[in-house]
Amino acid sequence: MHPTDPYLTTARLALRPFADTEADLDLVVALDSDPEVMRYITGGRPMTRAEIRAESFQRMLRGGFWATHLRATGEFLGWHCLQPDAESPAPSADLGYRLRKAAWGRGFATEGALALIAKGFGELGYDRITANTMSVNTGSRHVMEKCGLSYTRTYYEEWPHPVAGDEHGDVEYVLTREEWSTRRQAG
Repeated sequence: MHPTDPYLTTARLALRPFADTEADLDLVVALDSDPEVMRYITGGRPMTRAEIRAESFQRMLRGGFWATHLRATGEFLGWHCLQPDAESPAPSADLGYRLRKAAWGRGFATEGALALIAKGFGELGYDRITANTMSVNTGSRHVMEKCGLSYTRTYYEEWPHPVAGDEHGDVEYVLTREEWSTRRQAG
């Protein structure tokens, strides 16, 4: 794993800030070069290194994104994010994740997301956490539901890359601090 101290650890994962290095850029390029990983983002079109460096990697370096590694081996799995939503009237953040195909179906997205939700409502003081995906992305929607977020709306936006299923729109899921606290006390 990268030498930077982890931001957050779980039973199996270590989340650390991305560093402005070629090694970290290489990890994101490998992730975003997989057509299956990019299916609901670019319609499966792999992003070029130049696009990633100029767009998504720069956004990751500004904060709120963490490289996700297996604690036991240091293997890079992908990333998780919890980004403040400056447009929301209440302290709010947007939750996200993108993992390598080899990491799918093993609970890593949920494990990292739950840890960020706990940190967001606890230490960071958010009142509301949202997550968004394409309506047809059932895998991502399942993770959101397992994390306690509830469907709130379907909306339609124009995206730069056509994606199969985009005619069904995008969905937003929400979890409030109050809902999270109630579930924690009940569980």
